[in-house]
This record gives sequence, structure tokens and C-alpha cells, in this order.
Amino acid sequence: MHYPHRTSRIKRKRAIGFRARMKSAHGRKMMNRKRRVGRSLNVADK
Repeated sequence: MHYPHRTSRIKRKRAIGFRARMKSAHGRKMMNRKRRVGRSLNVADK
């Protein structure tokens, strides 16, 4: 039986979490773009 791919929560947070986004200039740009459009910024809750 084939199981779905499950990334660990820690790995997910480290890859696409808030701190990971803030680390790079492109990530910060992305956050600001989303803020401008009016999105809430919970980047990786689960």
C-alpha cells in the first residue's frame, strides 16, 4: 500500500516558515507582496 508523502513539521517550518522567509531578500519581498494584497501571513501553520 502506498502512503502519502509526509514531511516532518520541523523540516516544513525550517524550509517555509516565517523565519525562513525573513532570512532571504526574496522571502521578505514575497511577504510584503502578500501583505499588500491583504493576505494574513501564517506561512506554515501545519
